[in-house]
Amino acid sequence: MISLDRTCFLNNTGISGSSSPFSYKLKLPPASVKVSALGPNRDRNNNVLIENNNNALTEVKEDDTSSAADVVSNLTVPDLDVYYDGAAAEEELVTPWAVSVARICFVFDVLDVEYMFCIEYWFMMFWQQCGYSLLRDPHHNKGLAFTEKERDAHYLRGLLPPTVISQDLQVKKMMRSIRQYQVPLQKYMAMMDLQETNERLFYKLLIDNVEELLPVVYTPTVGEACQKYGSIFRRPQGLFISLKEKGKIHEVLRNWPQKNIQVIVVTDGERILGLGDLGCQGMGIPIGKLSLYTALGGVRPSACLPVTIDVGTNNEQLLNDEFYIGLRQRRATGQEYAELMQEFMTAVKQNYGEKVLIQFEDFANHNAFDLLAKYGTTHLVFNDDIQGTASVVLAGLVAALKVVGGTLADHRFLFLGAGEAGTGIAELIALEISKQTNMPLEEARKKIYLVDSKGLIVQSRVDSLQHFKKPWAHDHEPIKNLVDAVNAIKPTVLIGTSGVGRTFTKDVVESMAALNDKPIIFSLSNPTSQSECTAEEAYTWSKGRAIFASGSPFDPVEYEGKVFVPGQANNAYIFPGFGLGLIMSGAIRVHDDMLLAASEALAAQVIQENFDKGLIYPPFKNIRKISAHIAANVAAKAYELGLATRQPQPKDLVKYAESCMYSPAYRSYR
Repeated sequence: MISLDRTCFLNNTGISGSSSPFSYKLKLPPASVKVSALGPNRDRNNNVLIENNNNALTEVKEDDTSSAADVVSNLTVPDLDVYYDGAAAEEELVTPWAVSVARICFVFDVLDVEYMFCIEYWFMMFWQQCGYSLLRDPHHNKGLAFTEKERDAHYLRGLLPPTVISQDLQVKKMMRSIRQYQVPLQKYMAMMDLQETNERLFYKLLIDNVEELLPVVYTPTVGEACQKYGSIFRRPQGLFISLKEKGKIHEVLRNWPQKNIQVIVVTDGERILGLGDLGCQGMGIPIGKLSLYTALGGVRPSACLPVTIDVGTNNEQLLNDEFYIGLRQRRATGQEYAELMQEFMTAVKQNYGEKVLIQFEDFANHNAFDLLAKYGTTHLVFNDDIQGTASVVLAGLVAALKVVGGTLADHRFLFLGAGEAGTGIAELIALEISKQTNMPLEEARKKIYLVDSKGLIVQSRVDSLQHFKKPWAHDHEPIKNLVDAVNAIKPTVLIGTSGVGRTFTKDVVESMAALNDKPIIFSLSNPTSQSECTAEEAYTWSKGRAIFASGSPFDPVEYEGKVFVPGQANNAYIFPGFGLGLIMSGAIRVHDDMLLAASEALAAQVIQENFDKGLIYPPFKNIRKISAHIAANVAAKAYELGLATRQPQPKDLVKYAESCMYSPAYRSYR
């Protein structure tokens, strides 16, 4: 990107010395350099050609100005490395506007200054529009925080009230405004409006008030937002790739303005939270996840790309909804679906390279496992529902052992729900048991039992089971009822991933309490309405002895004079830091040992003060610090496994992770 200062068109020297919307550092080359965006200097592919010192034409692609930069020395070029926007760069002056030489629609001969004066009027008109446009650019807008000097330099005089306020005061004002809303969806919409008008203020607000705003921008409110997405949709915040784009996905990805993408969260909307098939309206999930990648994990916003793959929906209510924004057809399956996904995965790697992280989100079971298995060996892929949930639950279990005692191998686990989350958690627990004890994985699995909609998964059912359930078919008599399974198996840990609310009944919880002095009960289904039981039910029915965690947040519960603070086994503990660890190490594949490393790092952040309150997860207010430790552990494992490409390995990975994190503080403009 080549940036020009307006003053180079207004004096005879061509050298800028004043503040303006453009930075200009140009040393004239010794021979003619011509760039023609509309003229004859183009090749058969319509790429711009630059004439070098030997009168030879060098190709410059429309989206690549690196060749143009080669012929101009001392040129100001933005650092495109992932870490350029961290806290360490806060004091550096930046330029909010830039013009690419390769896109200028006239011949510009830097040796013939007369050309500059011919277009002086055009450029003056252009710059006078810059201030107005700057206020409408969410990436650079600062609102009333623009300083007096910046208002002069960027043509903002009269476009803002005269007062200048700090970003901290803006945060205070926005929080007061958001708290006035009584309906969570209204708070969600207010936050989305802020993200679309002032990106840095949005992230500053979210980081400083993460415990209060996390349920607003993500679960449980994001579920309602997806259900009503067609009605509240205002402007695109990600890419929609439908069957209409089949054969053109590579071109569609190029339409996204940011080119240096490091994380993609993609969904096909078939299994959004516990709400089912929401089709194209599932876009709220990738947007929400990537907001957390930035706020909690420090991945810069411009490196994140939300994507929805629209292959239709089987939701009749949406198909008949006049406000539905997706394809009005039944879901494509089989070869048509597989071909679209294959084209997408191929195009992503072609556009963004080997190291782009692709996070699969809320795909139905029949696609989620197949996609993870198919692309896990060829792409850097991660399924948050299978692997992220497993990692955060394992961390909670490891932390809980400090309260109940023993090792993982000493416990027996019973799951209600045998889908992506249930089988993913079960497998990671078995892997950790195997790692700790050198027990064969098949033996470790025998400590874990799963119940699905047809009852306990047993060997006699193996022929009718989906492939991902078969490893959990143990030799046991069939059991239909959950409470009977509890009494027969006598688990110390009960985990709900069923997506069906109120299935941990009073009988079930009381049976767990009768079998265990401190029963571990995880009610993980989202949103809150689908939770297997509430925190109040778990504590009351267990007489205050349960160690409880949920997927969605619950308020503290008072029982017999003691206040219990329920833990939240939220994937947001894991995936932001996990992704940062992959990015900062330049990992090219995800390995199960990285998930175990993330779990161990999270569990290590729980301190005695947390245990005293009944917590087995650390408070979210420390999430950036937690994410840095997770990222460091994941990166260390990537280096250990030989999967890291960023060399050499930093000596202190925790400090390095912290230094890499995006800072939402306003930057000072030239």
